[in-house]
Amino acid sequence: MLRVIVSVLLLCWVSLPAQAAQNKIDGVRVWPSPDKTRVVLDLQQAPEFTYFTLENPHRLVVDLANTDDSLDLSNVENDGDLISRVRYSSPKNTRASRVVVELNRKADPTLFAMTPTAPYGHRLVIDLNDINAPQRSQVVIDERNNHRDRDIIIAIDAGHGGEDPGSIGPAGTYEKHITLSIAKKLEARVNAERGMRAVMTRKGDYYISPNRRPELARQKKADLLVSIHADAFSQPEPRGGSVWVLSTGRADTELGRWMEKTERHSELLGGAAEVITDKASERYLAETILGLSMDHSMATSYDLGNKVVEEMKQVTSMHKRVPQAASLAVLTSPDIPSILVEVGFISNPQEEKNLNWAKHRQRLADSMFSAVKRYFKQIPPDGTLWASERDENRTHRVRSGESLSLLAQRYNVKVSSIKKANNMTTDVVQIGQLLNIPST
Repeated sequence: MLRVIVSVLLLCWVSLPAQAAQNKIDGVRVWPSPDKTRVVLDLQQAPEFTYFTLENPHRLVVDLANTDDSLDLSNVENDGDLISRVRYSSPKNTRASRVVVELNRKADPTLFAMTPTAPYGHRLVIDLNDINAPQRSQVVIDERNNHRDRDIIIAIDAGHGGEDPGSIGPAGTYEKHITLSIAKKLEARVNAERGMRAVMTRKGDYYISPNRRPELARQKKADLLVSIHADAFSQPEPRGGSVWVLSTGRADTELGRWMEKTERHSELLGGAAEVITDKASERYLAETILGLSMDHSMATSYDLGNKVVEEMKQVTSMHKRVPQAASLAVLTSPDIPSILVEVGFISNPQEEKNLNWAKHRQRLADSMFSAVKRYFKQIPPDGTLWASERDENRTHRVRSGESLSLLAQRYNVKVSSIKKANNMTTDVVQIGQLLNIPST
């Protein structure tokens, strides 16, 4: 009997190291983007890790202490071309796991742990900066082969993405999928319009920090940034769309404060690396530049925002009848008018159903397009096709007290040019006379 007890105790002691792994990998997700790929390991507890890189071929090796390696990695989804596969290798000891990320080319890794933030638990985030990623193309018009003058560039920003799902509806709808769908529909409408062109801040399911989005719009030489989101609140009752512009102070409504809090939440979900590397000096410089030119941009944004509200209320109920103000990073470009459009409350069960209806999403995209087109037809940016057509077709009906010299001064053209455009042999004009006003 004593021999049996000793044998059992000895067997338990031998088996103990293999059973001592406390942590466990629950899942692996890969989020490719144009300039980097993010790999996320979902874990039951906070990870203890070290890592190193290898060449010929390029690999990133991550050692996870006290972690079980029972998860099957053979079916990890990967739509990008930077990573060839994710696999296990021989660990340091029986209580550890070694994860190897095989790369098709060299990448600069950044690794950091993230604490639970709904809907996710503990995570190890691996950002692989693609050193040889294709350079972002600039918007260039080939004057020799393009019959149009410069297009009006509309930057379309689909909110959230990748690791950051945005708000989640009662039926499980992710905001990031709704916003990308509407953004693509708006992109199609803009690109079909002669004299306009759309650029997307993101074209797929990957994360871009809120601060990075206006920067991308500037790189593309955008004349306007439209950021698309689906609202949410702590209660299911609120419903309706809204349009937001930048406030340089505290948000003036409870909903605005909720949105500011949500934006910070999104940064923690999808952009911890950006939060960690934030430099105070860069922030102060940005604030200084912002103060120099923000007034005009804010006024323009508010004017355009009113037009979006007018169009959207024909498609959906509106939570707010005028543009609202909040301090949101995606709106802070000092030189590009920017609006954030909330297409409805995804936290409202009925509106979640509406947003899952493709025809409703198309109507929302159409309403935004109509508002943008109306605005730029009235005030086209200088040098664009629409501006040149406006100048070519510009007319003026003479009022009491007006003269050719007064009109020439008002439109910044020569008297002789007005006379030539109207086949006039005299400087005399008549009240009610319709004059063509030349561009020079």
